[in-house]
Amino acid sequence: MPKRSEDEVTTEELPPRIPILSARGTSHVHFEVEGVRYEGVRELEVRPNGERLLEVARRVGDGALSGPCLVRQLLSPFTFIQRQRMFEEVQLAFRLNHPNISQIFHVRVDEEEDAAYAVMEYVGGPSLETLVCAALVRGQPLSEGFGLYVGAEVADALHYAHTLTSEEGVPLGIIHRDVSPRHIALGQHGEVKVLDFGAAYSLLAGREESPEMLLRGDVAYSSPEYLRKERLTARSDVFSLGVMLVEVLTGKHLFEVHDLPVMAANETQFRLEAQPSLPLQQMQALMKTFNPDVVEKAVAHLNEDLKAVLHTALRLNPQERFAMAADMRDALRGVAHAQLHEPYGRGEAAVEAARVVSEGGVLRDQVEFGEAGLYPAGLEKHELGLKKE
Repeated sequence: MPKRSEDEVTTEELPPRIPILSARGTSHVHFEVEGVRYEGVRELEVRPNGERLLEVARRVGDGALSGPCLVRQLLSPFTFIQRQRMFEEVQLAFRLNHPNISQIFHVRVDEEEDAAYAVMEYVGGPSLETLVCAALVRGQPLSEGFGLYVGAEVADALHYAHTLTSEEGVPLGIIHRDVSPRHIALGQHGEVKVLDFGAAYSLLAGREESPEMLLRGDVAYSSPEYLRKERLTARSDVFSLGVMLVEVLTGKHLFEVHDLPVMAANETQFRLEAQPSLPLQQMQALMKTFNPDVVEKAVAHLNEDLKAVLHTALRLNPQERFAMAADMRDALRGVAHAQLHEPYGRGEAAVEAARVVSEGGVLRDQVEFGEAGLYPAGLEKHELGLKKE
């Protein structure tokens, strides 16, 4: 992992443009920073918002290969809010030093060339979104052991971020605001990584708060108070984590919008930074009728101890939820200790993830074309081991 410093936030060594990479084996030197060369390997993904994700290799000094990393390139021309989000994500990354939080090493915005890039930690395994979709395709959700393990690891990372202080001991007030399956990934050895703190709220000096009516992140996983633009606390991320775990453990999203009428966009005063996975207006309508019965219906088949954790995390009133993500972490680990016959950790998660990706990946194209898209647009084919067109 490259040595990072706050001076690297505005480094000028990155190139004005990174050429498109379409196949493994492409090995052009793209840029060099402090004696480390970054060589392109392949393009992994073009996201719906136009961002490109590239895998690059690092070579240090005498040419020894030191491992892969990622380069994220914004759509050109990029917007001010996209650029600001990238800078804010990097600003936080220099302070967030936790094994379950993915790191960002450098950022560069070139106004003349209209280009913006970030060099990021490489997480070699699939996103949780990929695993949930693959499990859905194969007709069997991820195991309770997997959900308990991932949930506890994410909660630990969130607690670290929530309780982080400045050098003077002043709380930074960091709330992720976008805890969702797309922003959780597994490393190659089963380690859990929380991604994309670009949507985070914090009191960090120099960070700009979102405009009053702007909602950042995927509202399908948002807490009730965020959908009302009320004050956010650690309990808000706890709620989002609860929604995510219900989906991991059941294969279904907690909020079902298909029975609600489509509502006109002008019926809400809020605007979204990115397209959500569920419509904002329907989410707001469902939240008005949300109660413990909704949770119980979704998790009825899970064991009672696990259900109790999810019910606590998913209380409508924030004061009735876990006060801290660490409390939810400890509760999940307690259930794992009491309910699982064998320990479940990185190794078990890596094995299960590989099996789910293999079983779901084989059926992906059949389901995608046969049922009009269980896999969301832009899902990374490289995560399923499929060839790019």
